[in-house]
Amino acid sequence: MSNIRAAAGGSALLVAVLVFALNLRTPITSLPPVLADAATGLGLDQTLTGLLVGIPALCFSVVAPAASTLIARIGPYAAVTVALVGVIAGTLIRSAGSGTVGVVAAFTGTVVLGAAITVGNVVVPVIIARDFPARTALATGLYSSVMNLGSVFATSLTAPFAALLGWQGAVASWSLVAVVALAVWLITTRRLSDPQVTRVTPASDISLHDGVAGAARAERPDETWGGVLRRPITWVLSVAFAGQSFSYFAVTGWLPELLRDLLDVSVTTAGNAAAPFQGLAIAGSVLVPLVLAARVPMRAAAIAMGLLWAGLPAGLLLAPEWWLLWVSLAGIAQGGNFVVIFTIVAQRCRTVAQTRRTVATVQTFGYAVAATAPAVIGAVHAASGGWTAALLVMFGSTLALGSAELIATRRPRYIR
Repeated sequence: MSNIRAAAGGSALLVAVLVFALNLRTPITSLPPVLADAATGLGLDQTLTGLLVGIPALCFSVVAPAASTLIARIGPYAAVTVALVGVIAGTLIRSAGSGTVGVVAAFTGTVVLGAAITVGNVVVPVIIARDFPARTALATGLYSSVMNLGSVFATSLTAPFAALLGWQGAVASWSLVAVVALAVWLITTRRLSDPQVTRVTPASDISLHDGVAGAARAERPDETWGGVLRRPITWVLSVAFAGQSFSYFAVTGWLPELLRDLLDVSVTTAGNAAAPFQGLAIAGSVLVPLVLAARVPMRAAAIAMGLLWAGLPAGLLLAPEWWLLWVSLAGIAQGGNFVVIFTIVAQRCRTVAQTRRTVATVQTFGYAVAATAPAVIGAVHAASGGWTAALLVMFGSTLALGSAELIATRRPRYIR
């Protein structure tokens, strides 16, 4: 009977994590569909409008170490609560006021949102590694799928909402999803004790092998920030995530204009090209766990995702008329590769402390590189007067990603 209760509790926790994950991208992707209305309503020029969109990615990098420290001090479950409260507050603040007050509120709310989502970005892989050690790939795949599903919902529904509620009301309405997630989280975790609450000894943590019932203990040298930063696997995975994130932000930012120039398609067709790239990420997030469950080696899955990613810039260079195929395959790759990277993190870390700091390091480095992607691709395009050089830069980022994953999936005795 106790095993049945434990299984039920684990399933309920996974559901709560997934409902939480719905809120890790919707606040970001809900703004672009009404960005022109927001810029007009707030009186923002293009530079400030772009900054409003770019702040969350910068937060993902800058705030990650602080998010790791917060998780260590209050425990992962409480950190999720803090993140959800921050998402609710940030979403509402961002949509408040008009004129100068509205501008200040928009930027303040965006910073709060970025910080809150950063906590979520770091804490979910920690909870998955700690509480679902036997189902790491599956839980990570579901987590990634739900995040992308939230992005699709926000991208598709915000504009229709704005027709009824105005842009501020439409953007603010997504806070209701976070309110529901907060209620689900509090109800679910009220009956679950969080073993990592380290108010007396913040440096303590538990072994992943001890599961939810693990006991707090002294921190080992390889669990400290210095120890994590000295591990070669940390930097290999950081390069992999940097390549993944740079490629994602580059494609998201420039694909429509690139297709208009290369193929002379309509603005509508070029804009719709983003749909398979974002939507098929869900398929990739589900496909990789299924493949791994069928005992396909992680190395094979990593190679496949790397080739699909590289196929986008290579395909657009060699056969641009097949753009829909290349975009679709890259969509599968960007969802599946996220699962590959963070499943490797969970497999190669021995404790919650090591996992938490590794995730923070990987995301700090990766998102810092990713934040430069739109500017780098735009500058290369402008300097070269075409898209060949820019596509070669994208191809280089996918090669870096694939090469790093080849190294990361070697046996632990070769790289630790």
